[in-house]
Amino acid sequence: MRMLKKSLIVFLVFTGIVLNSCSKKTVPSKTARVTVTKDNTVSTTTKKVKPAPAPPKPDTVAVAPAPEEKPAPKPAPKPEFPKVITVNDNAATKSIDGRLFYDVLGHRYWKNYSDGKYYLFDKSMYNNPDFKPPK
Repeated sequence: MRMLKKSLIVFLVFTGIVLNSCSKKTVPSKTARVTVTKDNTVSTTTKKVKPAPAPPKPDTVAVAPAPEEKPAPKPAPKPEFPKVITVNDNAATKSIDGRLFYDVLGHRYWKNYSDGKYYLFDKSMYNNPDFKPPK
């Protein structure tokens, strides 16, 4: 029974401290505050707001010309791929329609069945009978 009283008192004291400390919070306002005193005089307190700094004025004194900027470096040239390569047919891959192709770094070469060489892809290969496998 005595332990119950102590724990109840500790709980009530803790709750009282928490409620008391939470009610003391103040939030500063961004506007002027008016405070009325007992002798009916009004005192206003305002926050001092620092104005934004003015942008710097350009110099009026003649200055030596600025050094010329170096041109931006040119990007590295893209590697050039040959238009025609020779590949062993065992290394090539067969497409769904039976034609042979070979991929090199994202470039596709198709086999020309009349001369046995692989040519870099071109739209004209669709209608060219040399790139269609013999039946």
